[in-house]
Formats: sequence, structure tokens, C-alpha cells
Amino acid sequence: MKISFSPPDITDLEIKYVVEAMKSGWITTGPRTKQFEVKLAEFFGTSMAVCLNSATAAMELMLHMLGVGPGDEVITSAYTYTASASVIDHVGAKVVLVDTAPNSFFMDYTKLADAITERTKVVIPVDLGGVMADYDKVFEAVESKRHLFHPATDMQEVYNRPIVLGDAAHSVGASYHGLPCGSVADFTAFSFHAVKNLTTAEGGAITWKDHLAIENIEIYQDLQLLSLHGQSKDALSKMKLGAWEYDIVHPGYKCNMTDLTASFGLAQLERFAEMTKKRMRTIAAYDDALLPLGIERLEHHGPDYQGNGHLYLARIPGINEQQRNEIIAGMAAKGIACNVHFKPLPMFTAYQKLGFNIADFPNAYAQYCNEITLPTHTLLTEKEVQFIISSLVSVMKGLRISAK
Repeated sequence: MKISFSPPDITDLEIKYVVEAMKSGWITTGPRTKQFEVKLAEFFGTSMAVCLNSATAAMELMLHMLGVGPGDEVITSAYTYTASASVIDHVGAKVVLVDTAPNSFFMDYTKLADAITERTKVVIPVDLGGVMADYDKVFEAVESKRHLFHPATDMQEVYNRPIVLGDAAHSVGASYHGLPCGSVADFTAFSFHAVKNLTTAEGGAITWKDHLAIENIEIYQDLQLLSLHGQSKDALSKMKLGAWEYDIVHPGYKCNMTDLTASFGLAQLERFAEMTKKRMRTIAAYDDALLPLGIERLEHHGPDYQGNGHLYLARIPGINEQQRNEIIAGMAAKGIACNVHFKPLPMFTAYQKLGFNIADFPNAYAQYCNEITLPTHTLLTEKEVQFIISSLVSVMKGLRISAK
């Protein structure tokens, strides 16, 4: 039996929508991308959404739009993928990393407050595995340091505190206090990468909460300009008869979504509820079998939040990094692909060159060294799920590893 970690779930519906887009003759940003933006805004409970080619682009464009640059600081978690932090470096700001809380995959919110200085312009909380960060505590932290904030742009002055940009690459469809992800942080960046719960092969989006002092259409238009070379008309508008003329408002970037990928996303959005149920059934099966053995995991249900089942982050108490790797190798020998989420950023060369040392992030390392991510994708059969469970138990037994 061969079990991939996260293959894409593609049905005839996705194929039908993409073929229709190809036959329409419109394959770059056009009517289907605009339709996808409208559908996403409805799904996320926001007034508008902007589709882009990745969550990375979404976060970087937001930092540019917010006027973040050299001399500024942006805070994010040490326990995340590089995209959460690399975008900070891209705009010339200083990357500030916060350790996780003890026995948690999420940043220590007390340390977050301590990390905010007069130079802090943005905080990027990271949703992990499909579970949203504790945004009450994030906003409490930024509000507690409002007096330190010195706005440098009109947009910064509107908020007059560090702005919260949620990294929701994992959390399409999750909720917090009953609010859908996308409508909780000031701004929220989503990923539709191939391994995500909702995929467009490659893609992303940005949403934001309404603010009385800012017109939504202004944010939308500014992001459109940034994502398409600063060009005053997109391809759809330019193709209207006689409407060739356009302006370049500023030197922008090139990270727009295409109608081909948007078509893929429209089909995935229609199937999203069904796919989420499948993930939750797999998670319930893992919980039933593994929790009694002493294996810990990221909880997808809570009194004030609901995860989307994106990842099953399992932790085996008492083991070290080498033993964890041996378990993953043992699972691979049985044909099962597992993963690790995440290797803390200070363990990578790029962040060591920025001055970070994993010794300063002991909680993040403790989360990482015994974590194994099991497959939760929607193509898994019940037989395969049971095989994964029995294989994990067998591998641990063979290595004389117990979670208790």
C-alpha cells in the first residue's frame, strides 16, 4: 500500500470548469477570477476579496500597501514556514520572531506584547494546521502597546496601532468565535497551494475587515494595482473595444490569479463542505486510536474555535528528534508518507544569518523535535486510515518507543 501525504483531490467538476475556461478563450485574469473573488468574499464573510498567485504574494503586497519598509519591525512566530517571515525581509523591514508558548504550536502572546516596540508596524500571527491563532490575545497585545505606535503613512494612521495581518495559509474554512477565518484579523492572507484544503494548484487571496475610515473599493483597487505592474487597467478592461489606453501608476509587481486557476477554485469551493467532512472523519479515527496511547495532537475543536482538519499534528511525548525521524523512516518503509510541521525558522541557515539561534526558542524546538504530521487528505479510504494507525503503532513498537 502506497499512501501519499497530500495529493490533490480533483474530480470531473474541476476538469469541467477548467476546460470551459480554456474553451472560452479567456485564460488569464478575467471574469472567472472576478467571480471567484465574489464567492470567496461571501465564504469568508467579508465585503471584498482579492485573488493573487500565492499567500506569500498576498502578505508581501499588504506590507507594501501598509507602507512597511526599512527601519520598521514586523513580528511573527518562530514556528512557521519561511513565507511568514521572508516577506518581511523582502520589504526591507526587520524580522522579529517570537517563541511558542510551552506545549503549544502558537506564539506566546505574552512574549508577543513584550516584543512590540516603537518600530513595530505589523504583527503576523500564524494559523497552524487549520486552527486559527488566538486573535483575542493578539489584539490585546497590540492594543496594550498602542501608545508606542508612530504611524508613518495614512493607512497606518487609520489604525494607529500595530496592524494585524493573519497568515491563514492553513485555515480556509476555520472559524474563531463563530466568525469565519478572513473576517477576524485586520487583513488575512490565504493559500490555495496544491496541498491546501481548497486548491487552485497555485494561488492565494487577501481579505480584510471593514473599517469606517477606509473605502473597501480603495483597498481593492490598490491591491489590483500592486499585483499587476501598477497598471490602471487589467487585461479584461483593456480588451473592451477601443479601450486600449492605460496608465502605469507606479512600478508594481506581477502576481495576479488567472481564470484557469480561478475555475479550479470555483469547483473546489462548491465541494469544500464535503471535503472538510472527510478530513474530520479521518481526524476522529486518529483521535480514537492514538489518544488512548498517550500520543498528543493539535486539537481542531474548542469552545471558541473550529479548525478545518488541514493537518493532523501528532506529538509523541518523551522522544527526541532522532527517534522522531526514525519513526518517519519506518512509516516510509511501509509506504506511508508523513511530514513535519514545522522546523522552526531559527534552525535554517537563512535565519541564522539574520542573527537567530534556536537556543533562544526552546519551546518551538520542543514542539518540533517530537512532531509527526500524518496524512489527512480527502482521498484516503477508511482502510488506508486504519493501515496508517496500525503502522504507526507497529513502527513505534519495533523501535521500542512508547508515548506513555
